[in-house]
Amino acid sequence: MSQNKTNYALPLAFVGMMFFSLGFALGINSFLIPVLQNSLSLSSGVAYLLLAATFLPFIIFGYPAAKTISVIGYKKTMALSFLIFAAAFVLFVFSAKQNSFPLFLLASFVSGAANAYLQASVNPYITILGPLESAAKRISMMGICNKLAWPVAPLFFAMVVTNPDNVQIADLYVPFYIIIAVFLGLGVISLLAPLPEVTAAGEDESNLKDCPYAANKTTIWQFPHLVLGALTLFIYVGVETLSLSTAVDYAKSLELANPDLYAWIPSIGMVAGYICGIILIPKYMSQDMAMRICAWIGVLGSLAIVLMPTEISIWAIFLMALGCSLMWPALWPLAMADLGKFTKAGAGLLTMAIAGGAVIPTVFGFLKDATTPQQAYWLALPCFLFILYYGVAGYKIRK
Repeated sequence: MSQNKTNYALPLAFVGMMFFSLGFALGINSFLIPVLQNSLSLSSGVAYLLLAATFLPFIIFGYPAAKTISVIGYKKTMALSFLIFAAAFVLFVFSAKQNSFPLFLLASFVSGAANAYLQASVNPYITILGPLESAAKRISMMGICNKLAWPVAPLFFAMVVTNPDNVQIADLYVPFYIIIAVFLGLGVISLLAPLPEVTAAGEDESNLKDCPYAANKTTIWQFPHLVLGALTLFIYVGVETLSLSTAVDYAKSLELANPDLYAWIPSIGMVAGYICGIILIPKYMSQDMAMRICAWIGVLGSLAIVLMPTEISIWAIFLMALGCSLMWPALWPLAMADLGKFTKAGAGLLTMAIAGGAVIPTVFGFLKDATTPQQAYWLALPCFLFILYYGVAGYKIRK
């Protein structure tokens, strides 16, 4: 590792800003889905395709993003991602002017591509920026920045649009223009930020002895803990997206007052978990133990939301989100352990797995149409059970 273990406070601050940007870009869907559903008379299943369009690019651009990092480095890849974000929101403006859902899907796809490039750079960067055993602590810090941004996005739109109680597509122009300017500014800041290039143990071909487990491997598919970790991450991102993106829509389906305020329920749950991770990992709790505990909380939360009385079931989303909180911080270091020279390729594979956010919420949307909004949350239960398996045994498998 090329970075001094105790000298990464300033890089953490800049990367935290980037994690906030990731959360904000994804949180926009929480606002757009009900607006487009009402304005364009879409079913829930069709409206939730917006999330699918946002997350599908991860499986397409995960590997190219990893190759880009190998060529131009982490910092320039981060700057490139913000340029792509700005282009995506130019497309959002055009989509709003044309009143076209297919164009909104295209704009979401480009935004997802930008997200893929940024995720592929910031997650491995923060993982190897300091000691691997405390990576979950650093990622938890970043997670607070990320998850607080999810509810900020719908609140930002609610403040900027003229009539937040009856938003029309034409009301979206001004917030989109503001976001374009902000993302272009963040691209410049990324280029100027003091972010040193870092490498993982054994990643440098001249120091393969630093990671003997990876030295004789020829492909990332020879790392079972990584492959299973990618599958777990695919499932995790899907169920986390359910927790973060459906609270407002669920509140509206229950006809609750001020439904936009319910966007804070999952974010508070996530941040509470992250704070615990910062305090407890690694001194009092290992990363794998954190994953197991959170998986059990997720199981309880998913059962609570479908079994509790409808009028109070929305509060169980807090438990689902709390269960999700330390899964991402724990998964990355567990799955990327001992990858050596395959570190960037492994990060690319994990980035591709973020496409789970396209599949599971879409299935949820169609389940919501076929059953009830409450019963559709049964989908979360098997997801948390598989994540529990990885935290118990999957991460230990070595070939």
